[in-house]
Amino acid sequence: MKLRNFLLLNLLLMTTITLRAEVKVTLLKTDYKVNPVGIDNPVPRFSWIIQSDQNNTMQESYEIRAALNPADLAKGKKLIWKSDRVASSQSIHIKYNGRPLSSYQKVYWQVRIVDNHREKSKWSEMAFWEMGKLEDATWEADWITPAWEEDREKSNPSPYLRKEFTIDKAIKQARLYISCQGLYQVEINGERVGDQEFTPGWTSYDTRLQYQTYDITAQLAQNQNAIGIVLGDGWFRGNLGWIDGRNNWGDKLTAIAQIIVDYTDGSKATISTDESWKATTGPILESDIYNGEIYDAGKELTGWSKPGYDDRNWDATNKVEIPKKILIAPEGPPVKIVNELEPLSIKKVEEGWLVDMGQNMVGWIRIKASGEPGDVITLRHAEVLDTLGNMYYENLRAAKATNTYHLRGGVDEVFEPHFTFQGFRFVMVSGYPGELTADKIRGMVIHSDMEPSGTFKCSDTMINQLQHNIVWGLKGNFLDVPTDCPQRDERLGWTGDAQVFAPTACFNMNAATFYTKWLKDLAADQGDDGIISNVIPDILGGGGATGWADAGVVIPWVVYLNYGDKMVLKNQYESMKKWIAFMEEHAGDDYIWKENRHFGDWLSFDDSRSNYMGAYTTTDLIATAYYSYSSAIVAKVASILGQDEDAKYYAELSDKVKQAFNEEFVTPNGRLVAHTQTAYTLALAFDLLDEETARKSAIHLAGDVEQFGHITTGFLGTPLISLTLTNIGRNDLAYKLLNRKEYPSWLYPVTMGATTIWERWDGQKPDYSFQKSSMNSFNHYAYGAIGKWMYQVVAGIGIDEKNPGYKHIIINPRPGGGLTSARATHQSMYGQIASGWELEGEKLTMKVEIPVNTSATIHIPGDASTVEINGSALVDSGMDYKNIDGNTMVSTGSGNYVIVTTLK
Repeated sequence: MKLRNFLLLNLLLMTTITLRAEVKVTLLKTDYKVNPVGIDNPVPRFSWIIQSDQNNTMQESYEIRAALNPADLAKGKKLIWKSDRVASSQSIHIKYNGRPLSSYQKVYWQVRIVDNHREKSKWSEMAFWEMGKLEDATWEADWITPAWEEDREKSNPSPYLRKEFTIDKAIKQARLYISCQGLYQVEINGERVGDQEFTPGWTSYDTRLQYQTYDITAQLAQNQNAIGIVLGDGWFRGNLGWIDGRNNWGDKLTAIAQIIVDYTDGSKATISTDESWKATTGPILESDIYNGEIYDAGKELTGWSKPGYDDRNWDATNKVEIPKKILIAPEGPPVKIVNELEPLSIKKVEEGWLVDMGQNMVGWIRIKASGEPGDVITLRHAEVLDTLGNMYYENLRAAKATNTYHLRGGVDEVFEPHFTFQGFRFVMVSGYPGELTADKIRGMVIHSDMEPSGTFKCSDTMINQLQHNIVWGLKGNFLDVPTDCPQRDERLGWTGDAQVFAPTACFNMNAATFYTKWLKDLAADQGDDGIISNVIPDILGGGGATGWADAGVVIPWVVYLNYGDKMVLKNQYESMKKWIAFMEEHAGDDYIWKENRHFGDWLSFDDSRSNYMGAYTTTDLIATAYYSYSSAIVAKVASILGQDEDAKYYAELSDKVKQAFNEEFVTPNGRLVAHTQTAYTLALAFDLLDEETARKSAIHLAGDVEQFGHITTGFLGTPLISLTLTNIGRNDLAYKLLNRKEYPSWLYPVTMGATTIWERWDGQKPDYSFQKSSMNSFNHYAYGAIGKWMYQVVAGIGIDEKNPGYKHIIINPRPGGGLTSARATHQSMYGQIASGWELEGEKLTMKVEIPVNTSATIHIPGDASTVEINGSALVDSGMDYKNIDGNTMVSTGSGNYVIVTTLK
């Protein structure tokens, strides 16, 4: 009997243990990254995601510990930081507060938490970060350049640099720290180092130049070794922009590199760039971002990066004096090859082989061939075909966008360029020896390697294609900086495009570090008077255009809202204030900004009312609206940062500008002097009107949309109009704009076969003729800013400004437009958020997912008496809720919810 009771008791205990809730800490990140190597932030920040099998789970406390090796961390011994238990629900952006860090340190860390159910997690799996160079003095290396003269007015053959060295002890670990002026690829012992492209990246080179850190332990041998670096012009000295063409930051290509080897016996060795390195040229005859690459395989330097190579005929290198203080560790994601596309079709035509990749992409073609010495393959690129089915090159303007390959002959050869990229869907391959088949060609898609964070899908296939186009427009233009377009002789970091698209970008990709890196370049290039250039990094000079320069205020705010990151506000605060001061100076005492430096509502619909590229909404109205709006944002930022006097000042300034706006541009009946959709949208979206005037202006906006039956806005009005219509109670009109398939509309390009967002509403007309070739990109993400409305209104995922970073989530889908279903997901800093709905007759079923350590307010359309949550009537669910205007608002914690209601 005792044995039976014992077994029964143990069975009950086992069952209890099995059924007990479990909480787990996962996905540890340091400065947004998993196990980063080579960071230079002396106070890194930690984030993690919590998993729990219980609903309504919140973190109540956390404990972090850190050590210099895994064994000590596992034992809790010799810790360099032990936070002890901290009573807090914060699980993102927690600052390191341990022993001061030094260059090259590798630190391991763990976290455990206690939740509101009193469940304690186990210590998480170990994560680590490794410091890069924290002081200039740690660069025990020289800047070097080939000891020859070059023609500074054209693209020259790429320099090849090499050095041999000996490793005579057992290796514990080895790191390579490397940068250049230009672009580089590096090899050790015949193998490429890393998988990053376009290194060291594009920054404000005079003040900020990134270096990369590579773990090369596995590539070194305990014997003879060799390192080789090949350089390209890149953004530094290649063709860029249309002003002064080349050499924007310098006319010499230089490199700096340092290998640090840690031996198992505790000693170290350093191998660095100096004048003992040698240089020559090789097969890359020209390589230019706009024009493409010319490569002669007959000039290949076989084995050049391996030990034992005969470099006796190579030239010397010279030391160059360049300040090392400009060298910084990368903050943003590296550019990588992220996709390989197979061709959709290959067709033999008179010019050669016409290849359709099926997608307007950014990157290059990798091609395989076998031919004779002297055979030359030429690849030209285009985004679209003309009415006769021929390649359309005119919109590339002066960019040649051509890659040329001279075959070595007699062997199977593979070619892909090194320091150039193209924006294209179609490729014309001429000179190809034999038949070009699909297995011989691939499209190598590149972009900054951000983590995808959002999805959207609905019952309308054309709207789904629009979402596809938004994402691919983002991919094609997020190449270390947010560019306007990837194909023509431009490809610059236009601030206006970046400003309007940022909310949509942050939904689809984890763009936090991408933007924070770029914003530091914006601040670096900002004038002493506060002026912000129209492009960043700045090669054009001038700037200060409203809606463009406001990127310096708006984008930090967007990053803060999406990621809950106060640091970006702190980093950019002085830059923000300088921009407001610039507007104050130029608007003057009447607060109306009348200068003609502005682009206005760029490329809006009705050119007939325009004095400047379709910007028929007067620029002084737009500039004054942004003046108030940006000042109001800076007031909020100041309050968040504890700068109370500043907060008061900028709030009052915003109000003064708002009053001036009303006196100058608004009539008593709510009509604006510029009677346009953009004018009303800005006035309403930026909260420039009192309640009664706003009501009247809303009627004017809705009337204008109804009169035209379509959108008339440009770059500044388009991102805001749909949400503004929703907020004034005209969601029907917002859906009408979304669903329209004729020009101008978001779906018109879809009907024309677009696979990315176009620069113009009618880049290609219904008869397949084209808009002006001088400005007609077919990969231009600005109009893709409609994405924010699709995720927030159609699917229903929104941000609570008072609890940013999705700490508190607003779920508020508003079905309409004939759609029968929609669903979006977003990978927040806390985990996945999902909101979806399906309509069958009057029955609406919502499925909602709220991540652990967050809460949500769920707005449920329909009558509260019909609502069921997870199979129970709302009144029996134990949740807090209230009925507002026929919609039910439910407050809830984390978990998965199935909600059923009736729409009348």
